[in-house]
This record gives sequence, C-alpha cells and structure tokens, in this order.
Amino acid sequence: MTINEPTLGLAAWPPPPTVADVERIAALTDPVVRNLQITQCYGELSRALAARTDGGPANWCTFATWASKQAGQTIRKEDLARTFERLFAQSPRVTNTGSAAVASIAELSAKRGPEAIWDALWEALKPTAAFARASDAVARGNRKVFAEIGREFARLLALPTQGGTIDPTAFESFRGTLPPGPPPDGQDYLRQAFTSYVAALRATDRKQRAELILLANLAIGWHEQTRLQPEIAEALDAPFAEPVELRRDLLRHLLSQHVGLALRLLLELVPGRATSVKEVLDDLDREVKQLAHEAITERLMTLTLPDEVLRLGRDVPGTFPADLRTIDNPDLRFLLGRTDPTPDTTRGSGTDDWSALAERIHFIADLFRVYQERPTLLSDPFTAEQVAMIKSGGRPAGRL
Repeated sequence: MTINEPTLGLAAWPPPPTVADVERIAALTDPVVRNLQITQCYGELSRALAARTDGGPANWCTFATWASKQAGQTIRKEDLARTFERLFAQSPRVTNTGSAAVASIAELSAKRGPEAIWDALWEALKPTAAFARASDAVARGNRKVFAEIGREFARLLALPTQGGTIDPTAFESFRGTLPPGPPPDGQDYLRQAFTSYVAALRATDRKQRAELILLANLAIGWHEQTRLQPEIAEALDAPFAEPVELRRDLLRHLLSQHVGLALRLLLELVPGRATSVKEVLDDLDREVKQLAHEAITERLMTLTLPDEVLRLGRDVPGTFPADLRTIDNPDLRFLLGRTDPTPDTTRGSGTDDWSALAERIHFIADLFRVYQERPTLLSDPFTAEQVAMIKSGGRPAGRL
C-alpha cells in the first residue's frame, strides 16, 4: 500500500508561523488575548505540517488547537459560574446546609429576614477567587507548553529542504539542540517525536506513516502532560486555597448593607470561640469548595471538537482507524505499553481523576489513536472575522 511522495505544502496554504511569531505571542501579557492567538497559531502550525503529508493525518498541533481553545473557556472563566450554580441546585445536601446557615444567622437579628441573608450569603458563596486561581493556572500552562513545543514546531517547519523533504543535516543540527533526558527538564520525547515526524514525511506506506505520526503525537503528549502536571493540579486544587474565604466574604457583603448584623456575626466568628454559626458556615464552606472543585474539574474534563463534545470521564468513543487497528512499529508498541493499560481497545480510558498523570495519558493515547484520521480536526478553530480580530490583538464578541 503506497501513497504519493510527500511534498512541502500546498500553494493555497499560507506560510507557517515563525519562531518570532511564537515568541511574540508567548510574550503577550493579557492571558485571554494570548490564549486566542496561541489557539490560532497552533491551527496554522497544524495545517502547515499536515500539508506536508498530503493534507493529513492529525498531528500533535491539531489536537493542541482544540485543547487550547477549550482551555480558553477556563481562562475566560466562561461557564464556570453556570456549572457551579447547576451543581449547587442539584445538591440537596449543600442547599440544606445553606438554609441552615441562613437560619443561624437570622437568629442573630429578628429584623433581618432570610431573603436578605440569602442574598449576602449567595454573593459570598460564589467561588470567584477559586475560579480566578484556576484561570491563572490554566493560562500559565497554556503559555508554558506553547512557548516550548510550539516554538520547536516553528523551528522544524523553517528548516531547509532537499528533494521534497527536510534536509537531513539541518534536521540533525535541529535535533541536537534538544536537551537530552526525560521530562520535565529533558526533551528526549521531543527528539523522538520530531524524528518520527521527519520519517513520516519520507514514508510511502500509508500504515507506516500513520504509525510514525501516532508515535510522534504520543511522545509529545507524554512530554507535554508531564510538564503540565503542576498547573493541572493547581487548577483543580484552586478552591481549597483559602480555608476562611466564606466567612470573610459573608462579613464583607453584610457590612455593605446590614452593619449591625455583620457586627453580631463577627462576634460569633471570633477565633477560639465555638458557636453553632461558625460550625454551620464551616460545613457550608467545605461543601462549596467541593462543588467549585467539581465545576472546575467538569470544565477541565471537557473537550469540544468540531461537531462533537467529549467528556473525559468517559471512555474515548469510536474505534481505531484501519491503519492503526494493529501496531507494527516497535517503538510505538513500547510507548503504548507505557501509556495504555488496555491495549488495542478504548475500554478503561475514561478517568475520574484528571490530576493523575497515568490516567490522563491513558485517555490521551486512545484519543490520539481513534481521532488521528478525522479530517474535521483540521478545521479552522475560528471564523475569518474572528481571526482578523484575534490577530489584531482584540477579543471577538460572542461565544468563542
């Protein structure tokens, strides 16, 4: 089974982003604008490499495009508040604890009805600080991976060519600049990945090329996820950073409208004094932090692809494409053996704990394998109008 000899790209496709482009984007200080430009740049890098393999299959930048676009929702804190409100309403335990807290506070003042107290309590309950911390962690991870891996893709695509493929001498020089050793400090997996991509550009057998691309994608995925481990854990743990946040915020909201009640509540919350109000607020604080954790986890464990939304807590849907149903490449078999405890099936790929590297990379391994030959993944992440706004440094209106 053979395919056409790979070319250097299609005339209709613009030149790929340069190292200078990547460095400029990574240096942007506005996390929202930076994420939008990172997502667009990943899409352009993806299509530039895909063009060299006759328009496909999906490479690591292809998947990074949609992962970065999804990260943008968390960075912009979109849907987090609505997710939290839904989870709150769906939890009788939490709503009952909230009602008990309102009743305890109402007893401190006969003049204040439960509705006014509920209003102040609800404002205090909103985990805006937790969502801001999660947003910051995701934004830093988004930038960190792009500044490293996006830059290397731009360098690869800028290498001189010879006879329709990357010049071997130039590639060896490029490869030699990648520090040896395992992640997070070494780039052994990046070396393996880019070596596989270059081999895929030369391959004339379709199955051989598909396996080389998957090997490259998975090697970078392993490196990327190892590098991202601190930021992912930080984002998921963001709600638990401040143990007395609810008490402080409740007092602040009450002081703005009900000074007398706020002062009486303050006496109930004096450190070292055990009171029923303090106990029920502490119970509510724990419940709300858990709900905020669940809201952040739900958003981080969602991946929106063209025409499809994946829930990362469920097994990867679909089946492996024909070229990847069985694996002949020994290096790929070895790497899959390290990342996929249920070989040649997607069973068990869903994870309940996105902070666990082993579970996360298991899902990613099956995701890459199932979706590698989906042509829709090479779609544009934004409309032409949105791209124009993004490239000018703006934020397009509406949902992204």
